[in-house]
Amino acid sequence: MTVKNSDRFLTAFNRIDHTMRNIIGAKDFMPFYRLVDQAKKKSPLIRKYEDDLRSYADLRNAIVHHRTSPEYVIAEPHNQVVERIEHIDEVLARPKLVGQMFRKHVMSFQTTDSLQHTLKVIRKRRYTQFPVYEGNVFQGLITTVGITNWLATSMVGACLPKKTPILQDILHHEKNQVNYKFISRYITIYEAEEIFKQGVERGRRFEALLITEHGKPQQKLIGIVTPLDIMKVD
Repeated sequence: MTVKNSDRFLTAFNRIDHTMRNIIGAKDFMPFYRLVDQAKKKSPLIRKYEDDLRSYADLRNAIVHHRTSPEYVIAEPHNQVVERIEHIDEVLARPKLVGQMFRKHVMSFQTTDSLQHTLKVIRKRRYTQFPVYEGNVFQGLITTVGITNWLATSMVGACLPKKTPILQDILHHEKNQVNYKFISRYITIYEAEEIFKQGVERGRRFEALLITEHGKPQQKLIGIVTPLDIMKVD
């Protein structure tokens, strides 16, 4: 027996309703629009899909309130609409974690490493962010912009300095000294996206989010997320 699009739509819609109730801890009945209003305050995913959810509420009302018989539905959703709401339902029920998507070996550097060494890594691996440590203590994040700033301020006339700097020297030339944030591997990729957005809104752009077990700088670095990584996530 073929399942109607309207039935698939309503099933996904009701699951989303249940998920939002869990997000805000609602025990009593609450209209769907109010659920969205309340849940978006706590969930970046609800904020991400808010417009879709409000549109689906209108469609749901048309299906439920204008049905004249079990066989007849005034608004039978298109396949694309059904697939979209089922996708949202899946994402809300099982959001992807940064530790799942972005866990990888992260090459770190020491403050005593030479710029020459770092440039070789750039040429070979195309990295643009470099976590720098002094022993096991995190000191900062060097970017290609910081390296460029050092070159610009260190030139004597048209000549580059003869002495090769170490990364400790480059750290001081990062325009934003705190251009990173440590995050737990258990936060969702959508929460990571929110961190990037909020940073920009507050005039504090993060070049990378550094992943450790519980978001503590003293813990082992197990992954890194850049703005470009987030842009590739649906």
